[in-house]
Amino acid sequence: MSVCGICGQVLPSEAAARRHVNRAHPDRQPRCPLCSAAASGYEELRQHVEAAHPEPQPLPRARSPELECPFCGEAAGRQLEAHVRARHERLLGADTENVEQLYECPICGLTCTDIRILEEHVDLHLEEHSFPEGGSSGDLELAQQLQSEEDKQQRLDEEKREKEEFKKLQRQYGLDSSGGYKKQFLNNMEREVNRGRMQPFEYHKRKADMMECLAFGIDDGKTKTSGITEALCKYYQNENKDVRRVWLSAGVDHFHSSLGDKGWGCGYRNFQMLLSSLLQNSLYNDCLRDIALIPSIPKIQSMIEDAWKEGFDPHGASHFNNRLCGSKAWIGACEIYSLLTSLRVKCQIIDFHKPTGPTGTHPRLFEWILRYYSTDNEGAAKVVCTSRPPVYLQHQGHSRTVVGIEEKKNKALCLLLFDPGCPSQEMQKLLKLSSDGTSLKLLRKFMGSLKEKQYQIVTVNGVLTLEEKTARCLASRVLTSEKIP
Repeated sequence: MSVCGICGQVLPSEAAARRHVNRAHPDRQPRCPLCSAAASGYEELRQHVEAAHPEPQPLPRARSPELECPFCGEAAGRQLEAHVRARHERLLGADTENVEQLYECPICGLTCTDIRILEEHVDLHLEEHSFPEGGSSGDLELAQQLQSEEDKQQRLDEEKREKEEFKKLQRQYGLDSSGGYKKQFLNNMEREVNRGRMQPFEYHKRKADMMECLAFGIDDGKTKTSGITEALCKYYQNENKDVRRVWLSAGVDHFHSSLGDKGWGCGYRNFQMLLSSLLQNSLYNDCLRDIALIPSIPKIQSMIEDAWKEGFDPHGASHFNNRLCGSKAWIGACEIYSLLTSLRVKCQIIDFHKPTGPTGTHPRLFEWILRYYSTDNEGAAKVVCTSRPPVYLQHQGHSRTVVGIEEKKNKALCLLLFDPGCPSQEMQKLLKLSSDGTSLKLLRKFMGSLKEKQYQIVTVNGVLTLEEKTARCLASRVLTSEKIP
């Protein structure tokens, strides 16, 4: 029996061992460091050294720095002799029967003392190397699947965020089907009762009054303040020495938001203000003959829907899904234009689409409104009470009504605005203006106070014939406002 000195395999004879080494380990045969004779194993090499070289012989000097060790294959170069004596001295004359058999890993060079440990070690190498080869496609598929799932989740999260933002905008602009004027009015009154700010009998009385007004389609007038423009006219005639001239609209009633439309009703309230002036002007008696009293907000919503049904502003109507009644939808200049035109009131939208002055101001807006009031109203009078209707003024998120304009002695202009957000208690202070005019701060807006990026105004200037109304209805299908550069 013989054992392979390289891999430890048991062979039946020395001849079989030599054949095995020649076939299985042609590059790993140990060679004599003295004469380079090949041996089938370390035992045969030892026997060869003892028989062929009984006297110590000097090891051949390496002639090349690449000379390899015949035992382990390591490049030793000129240090081959020292390497052999240091690392493999036992092979040269030691008793190999007492030397522990070592097994070197063919992959990483690790030396093991047990063949089974080496096999397990090599198996680990094979598994490690086969994983990327056999599993590379699986890894790619897994990575693609994980990326796909991540992308899908991101899309779902984005869609969720978009839906939440859309719902938020719907709530903000009253398009979330959460109820309209009536529902909000009742909810707010119930809240007042629960907080002890309203007695139950008052709740039932106001509810009954509201239901009656809604049934007739008229405003209850509880948020209205009349006579302010007349009080202004008297004040400017007697006081305010820093004002050179002032122009005022024809009589305008102020309407402020109520429990039913707080937070979204400014457009409707400004229409009520504009309409209150038109109803006092005989020029508009014919086109407004069906409107004797100021309509309620639900009635105004119904009137706008009727204008859409006639064909006015189909693009704007689609924005509201052709429905305003029962909602808290905000309206703007286009809805005011459509409603007035459907009533045969001649009007126009003018768009001041960007600031025209320093620090984001709009001097051209002020100049345009000055021309609106002063044209055909020139004269020497300090106070000019014109027949001009008020001007609907719209910007992002809010609207107000222009009821006049001041020209200071230093040529500065100041708009006089009715704000539907200002309660009646404050507006009534203007009915008794003091000599210092401190209450006018509720109305006055100088150029530096209006710095929104964009403003729109709706102005009224006459009555339409039926033919003109039809033509404007057709034109409103591609409605564009006039833009001031």
